[in-house]
Amino acid sequence: MAGGNWTRVEEFILLSFSSLPTKVQSLLFLTFLIIYLVTLMGNSLIILVTLADPMLHSPMYFFLRNLSFLEIGFNLVIVPKMLGTLLAWDTTISFLGCATQMYFFFFFGVDECFLLATMAYDRYVAICSPLHYPAIMNQRTRAKLTIASWFPGFPVATVQTTWLFSFPFCGTNKVNHFFCDSPPVLKLVCADTTLFEIYAIVGTILIVMIPCLLILCSYTRIAAAILKIPSAKGKHKAFSTCSSHLLVVSLFYVSSSLTYFRPKSNNSPESKKLLSLSYTVMTPMLNPIIYSLRNNEVKNAFGRTFRKVLGLINCIP
Repeated sequence: MAGGNWTRVEEFILLSFSSLPTKVQSLLFLTFLIIYLVTLMGNSLIILVTLADPMLHSPMYFFLRNLSFLEIGFNLVIVPKMLGTLLAWDTTISFLGCATQMYFFFFFGVDECFLLATMAYDRYVAICSPLHYPAIMNQRTRAKLTIASWFPGFPVATVQTTWLFSFPFCGTNKVNHFFCDSPPVLKLVCADTTLFEIYAIVGTILIVMIPCLLILCSYTRIAAAILKIPSAKGKHKAFSTCSSHLLVVSLFYVSSSLTYFRPKSNNSPESKKLLSLSYTVMTPMLNPIIYSLRNNEVKNAFGRTFRKVLGLINCIP
């Protein structure tokens, strides 16, 4: 216990969707549970198939495998606790648990931005320099790009989480969200947070804009290269190799931008919860579906792997 009204907070209460009727919360629980299971299964299958099928050992699928692993981690950080709050099993989360959840939320969110930029660069090299693609995107280059994609999450998550949870908390310990996101937790702080808010805004803009500019630059050059292809069939084939990634990028950036860059006057807690669902729950589920349905190589690989598994089962006496 500190002086005045400052209290050492040992746990937080996640309000989640408690304002909704119990029947609606039960329906949301079933919906999100199905989405959660589909997400884990879909992304796990992408990882297994891209590892098992020799035809999918190209750099593109190496990065896709990383994206699927990242989406699984992102989902595990957010969804299990949210499911618990919907059934009112336990709406509380410890101080350390809240900090840990926020840390990995930042970690996976930042890394996804940079990994999507890396995947855009991979598509740029594949389309604009197809003859040199194997030499440029060799195993060493892939390892460097992967490290460069995963590393930024560590300093960003460490600084932002440590700084925020070093502030004193007072009054209510109720977080008006379904997970420990920075803005709703920041509202519980009893101190001047101006410097932290400036850092958070500038940091968010840089983290979003730098990968976004790299993606725009890559796709500008890709578009220019596709337009130079004389045949319509060639243009369609070149565009189809990056259409899945472009759709995934659009889903991620549109949903996250609407959540964090809307004016505060238009950003009620309930609307932010709905927007947060789009990139924390929906996007991780849609990514493997998009790459499976819009990519013939992945669909064919699923078929080959499925037949191999059936063959192994039939061989068992």
